[in-house]
Amino acid sequence: MRFEKLLENEKLWAVVYDGEDTNAFEKAFSQWNDYEWLEEFFSKNINDLSAYFHIVDVDKAIYDTVDDAYDLECLILDLDPECSLDKIFKPLENYRANEVILGREKTKGRITTHASWLRIYAIKLETGRYVITGGAIKLTATMQEREHTLKELQHLNQVRDFLKTQGISDYEGFKEISNESD
Repeated sequence: MRFEKLLENEKLWAVVYDGEDTNAFEKAFSQWNDYEWLEEFFSKNINDLSAYFHIVDVDKAIYDTVDDAYDLECLILDLDPECSLDKIFKPLENYRANEVILGREKTKGRITTHASWLRIYAIKLETGRYVITGGAIKLTATMQEREHTLKELQHLNQVRDFLKTQGISDYEGFKEISNESD
């Protein structure tokens, strides 16, 4: 696994998994803008879409996803360099009240017609600095309910465990291994 810098101010990075050519951030947004991929995904998951979001029109789900993905990508990448990413990333565990070393975090889309199902997952290196581990369309209450969201949970844990085994507990340590992966 290696890491790619997404923002010049080094506040946001993305993992590139072994055997992959694209980082996790680009992969998620590429899928969310691929109409054929989205049609297959929503057709396969229509029961979840209708049960949790009361949407039965695959075309509407595709349109909402592409629109929401554009807004979310702009929000993340066009954030003022002085603004903290902590404003958009929140703890993965809704009940977590304290900061933890290498915390598992999430951000979601901001669609206005219904709750957003788009999620970007990341490890928090320190205040305002994150490594994106992946993204998913989350149509169920928990990540464990579906294979594709469970895979993203596993990615979060895999990256966090990798950083821990490297002795990384903050951004300074991360910079050392990220420079080695360039």
